[in-house]
Amino acid sequence: MSLNAERVQLGYDGNTIIHELSVAIPMQQVTALIGPNGCGKSTFLKSLAGLLRPTLGRVTLNGRSLENWPRRELALEVAMLPQKPVAPEGIRVRELVEYGRFPYQSILRGASREDREVVAWAMQQTGVECYAEKPVQALSGGQQQRVWIAMAIAQQAKILLLDEPTTFLDWGHQLEVLELLTKLNLEQKLTVAMSLHDLNQAAQFADHVLVMEQGTLLASGAPENVIETGMLASVFNVDAEVKIRANGKPCCLAKGSMNRLRGPAWIKDVV
Repeated sequence: MSLNAERVQLGYDGNTIIHELSVAIPMQQVTALIGPNGCGKSTFLKSLAGLLRPTLGRVTLNGRSLENWPRRELALEVAMLPQKPVAPEGIRVRELVEYGRFPYQSILRGASREDREVVAWAMQQTGVECYAEKPVQALSGGQQQRVWIAMAIAQQAKILLLDEPTTFLDWGHQLEVLELLTKLNLEQKLTVAMSLHDLNQAAQFADHVLVMEQGTLLASGAPENVIETGMLASVFNVDAEVKIRANGKPCCLAKGSMNRLRGPAWIKDVV
């Protein structure tokens, strides 16, 4: 299986945000997209999910342009969890997770025994089965996020895209969500690609990191090869020290912001 962006240009209302970006998403790995606010991470993820059509170039799944995939067939392969999903008023946890089974159903075929079993599995995997009959709005932010992930994995797609899945969560719930995603990657061979703001979390949980700035890809590779002081200064305008943990993963220790913005002197592509 492959999910590739081939020289894609993306934007809204005539404004270009992504400039001829080419990326191959590593399969059965966890990939983190990092970069400043407004650099195009969310826009790029939408294109990978087939929700935003490139103005130039193409996104392909298994060599076939996403434009040529029927929506129902594409949903069996790629699931997307946006940054701020909104649950219908009063909906219960089980009902929301059941939405993930819609690609498998039709007017002539409602929920099957298999659908119910998958929904139960998804809630068990995410630890929300005890909330099955509770309204989603009654749960904490971290619990709600796990419910949304349960809905996404109930879709049983092979690729899961997430736009800032830890936004608005406290530190403990952020770690819960990231640990869950890495567990699903390891145990279910699920390919995960997500945007993250916390660079240390990207370094800790991702196998692969993509660094974006102003709609371009500046670097890609293993965290220990990509996250270094020059990149932090150039891309994030931060004076930082990078230490390597015992597990080989980098850890960023910020000293402060740079006195002035620097141009993109640090541009490299790490394989």
